[in-house]
Amino acid sequence: MKQGWFHWGAIVSLIALILLNLGWELWWAPLREGGSWLVLKAALLLLPLPGILKGRIYTYQWSCMFILAFFGEGVMRGWGDSGLNQQLAWGEIALTTLYFVSVLMFIRTGRPAAAHATL
Repeated sequence: MKQGWFHWGAIVSLIALILLNLGWELWWAPLREGGSWLVLKAALLLLPLPGILKGRIYTYQWSCMFILAFFGEGVMRGWGDSGLNQQLAWGEIALTTLYFVSVLMFIRTGRPAAAHATL
């Protein structure tokens, strides 16, 4: 039952991160007026989404490292930018942290069940 909460935490935080990146780079605070090519980074976040939705442990494992690039971007932009960009960067940091913790806990709580299933 606990694993379900972590599964939904990962799903919700990943979808929210996709929406945050789309809004950030298209409307709220793009680098250039009218949007920028940085919106393509939201497409990268679509890569783990199918596996996360299906609860695949392997996807959880690699996406745990993958999401750290977005955490790093949030830290750099939160540190160096100001105004709305800085606030959006802090949102990105919060969402990537929630995703990372949810993924780790999903994997941790799923391992005993997977070990017993092989016996």
